Amino acid sequence: MAAYGLFSLVSFAQYWHDKARARQGNWRTPESTLQLTALLGGWPGALLAQQVFRHKTRKLAFQLPFWLLVLVHQGLWSYWLFADGPLVGAKLLRLLAY
Repeated sequence: MAAYGLFSLVSFAQYWHDKARARQGNWRTPESTLQLTALLGGWPGALLAQQVFRHKTRKLAFQLPFWLLVLVHQGLWSYWLFADGPLVGAKLLRLLAY
């Protein structure tokens, strides 16, 4: 869970930096770097940054892989939490409560 927070902050900062560089006409952050950070767990920060900065929201070639990796993350969490039944989610909640 800490990785999601850390990479979300990094991702948000990357989008902010890339948008600022785009406005100035300078070198940009490669899209592969933005996607990699999102893949590593920064997709919540990336999603927030896309909306806040109105950045990369219309580019279909960027959005398709982005939403695919979000779905992969959601699928993995769903599998991890519910593959062995709803008790796995309850066990996780008990662990987080301590």
